[in-house]
Amino acid sequence: MIEFALVAPLVLAVAVGVLQVALALHVRSTLTAAAAEGARAGALAGSNAAVAERRTRDILADALGGEAAERIEADRVRVNGVPVVRVSITGRLPLIGLLGPSTLTVEGHAMQELP
Repeated sequence: MIEFALVAPLVLAVAVGVLQVALALHVRSTLTAAAAEGARAGALAGSNAAVAERRTRDILADALGGEAAERIEADRVRVNGVPVVRVSITGRLPLIGLLGPSTLTVEGHAMQELP
């Protein structure tokens, strides 16, 4: 009993830490995939940045719920002279404790198709 009382809080702390890391990685992966898919939708010929932003919001609403992203921005930029669509998402990380970052910013890029 005494050993259990001494070891149980440590095991619980490690389990909560592993859960926190897994949840943060899941949210990061989902945000990155949504940004990339939104950029691809906005890069299609005849499309625009509003389409990219709307597609990104739809994906995030399906995958994480409507409150996952604090800010979504889509714009057309040039990277090394190549026109691309960039989607930037700032989202909240689900924290169990108060340790670690509370927000995360990811970007997705896709080359612009020519009409």
